[in-house]
Amino acid sequence: MADDAGQEGAGRDTSNRIDNGVYFGGVIQGRNVSLQLPAPVTSAMYGLPPASPAFTGRDTHVEELLQGLAPGPRRQDAVLVASVAGLAGVGKTELVVQTAIQALEKPGWFPGGALFVDMFGYDTERRLSAEQALHGLLHALGVPEKHIPEELQDRTRLYRSVLAEFARQKQRVLVVIDNVSSTEQVVPLLPADGTTAALLTSRHTLDVGARLHDLDILDEHASVELLRKALFEARGAADTRVTDAPEDASTIARLCAGLPLALRIAAALLAEAPSRPLASLCQALSDVQHRLDQLTRESRAVRAALDLSYRQLSESQARMFRLVALNPGPELSTATAAHVAAAGEWHTEQLFLELHRAHLVEPGAVWGRWGLHDLVRVYAGEQAAEHLMTADDVRRLLLYYLERATRADEYVVNLSEPAPHGFTDRAQAIAWLDAERDSLFAVGALAESMGHNDIARDLPMAMENYFSMHRYPEEWRASAELAVRAANALGDEHGAARAGVSLSDALRALKAHGDAIAEARKAAEIFRGLGDQPGEGMALRALASALRSAGEDEEALRMSEQAVPLLRRGPSRHIAAVALMDYGGFLIDHEKYAEAIDALRESLAVLSQTSRSVKSLALLNLAAALRGAGRRAEAISSCQECIACALEVGGLWETDNAARASALMGELFSDDGQLHQASLCFRRSADLFTKTGNDGYAVRALRALGNTLIYLEERREEDGDLGSVSTAQEGHYEQAADAIAEAIVLTRRAAESTPDETGPELADLLMRHGVPLVHLDRCDEAQSAAREALATLRRLAERDPYAHRTGLARAWNHLAWTLSQDGAQLPAALEASTEAVEIASALARNNSAEHAELLQASVEFTATLLAELAQASVYEIARATVAHEEKKLSPSELARETGLMPSQIAAGSAWLDAYYRSCGRPRRHGMAAGSEDGSSE
Repeated sequence: MADDAGQEGAGRDTSNRIDNGVYFGGVIQGRNVSLQLPAPVTSAMYGLPPASPAFTGRDTHVEELLQGLAPGPRRQDAVLVASVAGLAGVGKTELVVQTAIQALEKPGWFPGGALFVDMFGYDTERRLSAEQALHGLLHALGVPEKHIPEELQDRTRLYRSVLAEFARQKQRVLVVIDNVSSTEQVVPLLPADGTTAALLTSRHTLDVGARLHDLDILDEHASVELLRKALFEARGAADTRVTDAPEDASTIARLCAGLPLALRIAAALLAEAPSRPLASLCQALSDVQHRLDQLTRESRAVRAALDLSYRQLSESQARMFRLVALNPGPELSTATAAHVAAAGEWHTEQLFLELHRAHLVEPGAVWGRWGLHDLVRVYAGEQAAEHLMTADDVRRLLLYYLERATRADEYVVNLSEPAPHGFTDRAQAIAWLDAERDSLFAVGALAESMGHNDIARDLPMAMENYFSMHRYPEEWRASAELAVRAANALGDEHGAARAGVSLSDALRALKAHGDAIAEARKAAEIFRGLGDQPGEGMALRALASALRSAGEDEEALRMSEQAVPLLRRGPSRHIAAVALMDYGGFLIDHEKYAEAIDALRESLAVLSQTSRSVKSLALLNLAAALRGAGRRAEAISSCQECIACALEVGGLWETDNAARASALMGELFSDDGQLHQASLCFRRSADLFTKTGNDGYAVRALRALGNTLIYLEERREEDGDLGSVSTAQEGHYEQAADAIAEAIVLTRRAAESTPDETGPELADLLMRHGVPLVHLDRCDEAQSAAREALATLRRLAERDPYAHRTGLARAWNHLAWTLSQDGAQLPAALEASTEAVEIASALARNNSAEHAELLQASVEFTATLLAELAQASVYEIARATVAHEEKKLSPSELARETGLMPSQIAAGSAWLDAYYRSCGRPRRHGMAAGSEDGSSE
């Protein structure tokens, strides 16, 4: 048996003793095998490559790897092998080296040291076989050449036995196997004793029973820090280019796409030219076609690293890799790739999985979609160009997107005619559009750049309903402009006018009213010149909508009226019905409710057959017309039908219609004094608007809900019906406070990006919030809200002093009111109220008619506060003057005697003086009011 003490075996050769063995030619089968370790070779057992001082951004990964290396009792579920996989150049080797160094520094973890071997798995000229690697590892373990077997199986047995004996003698070893390309290359090198640990790296995710760790790129902050550290390492503290030009450093980090290899090359390029500004490298890297050429220095190059991975691919894998680069969007779906490659989806998915296993493609946000790292995309594009991916491949890709988008468009507005096709249902069609939105936008631009102007013209028209109904106005505008250019390039006047109508609608959605009007007029003139009456009607409908948004209601009504008969002459009943629905909306604006009702009912007769989506909007407009005509019951019924129809369809646009109908129904119930029903409608409206992301309208609904609940509680208090309310109706003030608090959260979020527009609304909500808070005895919260409202308006007034003076007066008054709820705060309330009076007085001097009501309210509230202060202080003033009946006390003396504030003393003294004047006698010093003998009244 071998010695247990390692020191006793030092200096002796390796020897084996086999008891009770059987000899089978070149194989010895023994029952008891005893191994004596060779003399330790310390230098070979600490052969890790040097670690870089610029290592950063990987703390979490290091910690996870260290947790797997920690020594402990043997367990059945212990995983002592960790496999780090990732893209070429992502820093796998650096990570395991840094981890190994930290592990070796921990007392008792790896007293036997570490073995390191680079397998060169992706370099066909230097790749090590498992046999070659084991030969070197056994040498490092101190096994003499003459005892190293020839066969792989024998070498593996001896290697694992030596590692196990090291572990048994408490000389545990860490094995680091770098740059592995296959399971066959690494499995024979893995320890099997349950104690020895191993780290391995590969560009592939290998199935070797290891704990898998996928290494991703660095984020921007870590990328910039790597640049800084690398320059410091090369040039010292004097090189401050990264900290001096942080924006340029961030740009370099983004252009290197967080790939550590690229970042280190960039740092080396900067280090070799210390006078080179970062902006120069930014400019060099910004050229996509030559970016990989720039990221090259001596023996390091991003392209060379990717070449090694690319050469491992089969022809079918390589073609799929190149195909991904053809897709102009950020991701390519399995279905799209299969169509373009003329392959089955199952086979295509398998190819993508193989490419993902090689870390050349990345899974998208949802399964079945695939993307490329930015630098890998550049490389894949180079390979696609080199292997002559044909123009037919590109056109086939573009036509596929156009065909799918056209089919999906038939589902967007929930058309009933013609029968939709190409998707299982509307949800699937919308999901496809959502997933492909960025790609579709990019496809149009690619089509234009490659001269496929027919696709560049038609694709935006297939997307306009989606862009409109799902609120993507910027994409809508840009794609419509693209369609106009493409149609003009084709000499297609009709197509240019059709795209111009879409562009007008997009500009209106962006509130560019003048441009929207101009585009619609231009389109109408083109259609008129072509003799296309339905086309002209479509342009006039867009013009009417643009004019209405610009506030030109009279002309908007005329244009809408002209559009309807022109569109009725066209082939689409649906478009004509939509125009008639719009006309009904314009009639409502002009309070022509009877005509509006007739137009809307006529449009509904068609829309009920063509589109449930647009039908829901027509029902909403009809409810508004019925309300204007005083037919509230019918209006409520129309709202209910709108909500049912919209929610049955279930899209965001339709849900938004249901939310509007709920709000309108709340107003109708409020008109009838049915406040409880109104509050339920406003609550549902707010919930639906929140679901669609329409925060602005959600705030309106929440405000209406809060106000309704406050009115409901106030009415109950006025009626004295405090004991007969059901449990379901209790807590109206609490509900009101909660609703307004929700509105405040949404408005604060909007105010971060648009403070000038949203700030006044936020201030108003904060003031309104104080009402239920005061009634709930949460006066501290009410005062905090009032102060925030005042601070918000003050900030706005700093930029525009005159625009917010009315709001400031209201805010001072509200603060005064919240403070006045606490008797101890009456002096502060009076000061706030006085501020309000001063502002209101200044406003009234400039425009007395407009601001007289504000001034009167401010003065009256100030007077009320003075009276309250007087009542609270008059007794103390009287008592003090009695104590000094021969002396008239000054305000400062009264302050010392009574502890009152100046405002209280002034108010109390004024009240006493007024009292004596009302009695027709002078006030006697030292006598309290109303008492000849000095006693207080």
